[in-house]
Amino acid sequence: MLNFLPKNHNKLVVIVGPNASGKSDLAVKLAKKFNGEIVSADSRQVYKGMDVGTGKITKEEMQRIPHYLLDVASPKTRFSVAQYQKKAISAIKKIQRKGKLPILCGGTGFYIQAVVDGIIFPKVKPDWKLRENLEKKSEDELYKMLKKLDPDRAKTIEKKNKRRLIRAIEIVLKTGKPVPELKRKQLFDVLIIGIKRDKQELKERIRKRLLKRLKQGMIEEVKKLKESGVSWKRLDEFGLEYRWIARYLQKKIPYKEMVEKLQKDIENYAKRQLTWFKRDKRIHWVRNYKEAEKIVKEFLNQ
Repeated sequence: MLNFLPKNHNKLVVIVGPNASGKSDLAVKLAKKFNGEIVSADSRQVYKGMDVGTGKITKEEMQRIPHYLLDVASPKTRFSVAQYQKKAISAIKKIQRKGKLPILCGGTGFYIQAVVDGIIFPKVKPDWKLRENLEKKSEDELYKMLKKLDPDRAKTIEKKNKRRLIRAIEIVLKTGKPVPELKRKQLFDVLIIGIKRDKQELKERIRKRLLKRLKQGMIEEVKKLKESGVSWKRLDEFGLEYRWIARYLQKKIPYKEMVEKLQKDIENYAKRQLTWFKRDKRIHWVRNYKEAEKIVKEFLNQ
């Protein structure tokens, strides 16, 4: 283990990549090598009780490396990107004060961007009644609505991201103005590493991981969440595993169809993640640990 980070050092290593690419494993190896601690950047792993379905790292897999921003919210409540940003920045600074290397690791692009670029969010309070009404609309309907209200924002938004579409419409309707360009205030000296996988290899990794999770009790986990008071609607909002298993448990689809739909949905999500990350030219794409280790070593010696 190397330890050459003075107190208050401002360096931050970020590990990104699509679902099932091996981010957690790489982050732990790098943390062990460079005396690091890990901050999760996953929009569903912040919730308690959502472990198997989100692929949350286990205590054993952590190999005694401290992890932050896991299990910090109840799945019955909403946890915003602004809340995440505040907690993640606080965790990163805490790690730096210890003289250790913070490693931000995850696949939620907007969470990562919020921290890395220090995005300053518009201070528009949520209107839950408006959101409830907008929730009834499809992604296509919401996108058309935003296109009329704010054509410029419509050009840059993810068309299939319902949450983001609703938030953009909410900002326009509440302020009477277009969504302002996000202001940025970079707080850290950042190195971003992306994990590169061949299309077929990633597809196979997704399939294996899905079958493993089903054996590990993913369906039982969703049942438990429902029994604890998380509504079917809320489970559907979490998407992917929680959406399709919830539909299966409600007898809306048979088991075989659930597995097929889930595989396809995770593959599509991985594609969207890659599209998001590929826009960021700062990312150094690597195929293995050795390549990542070399880049981190160079970055820390700068």
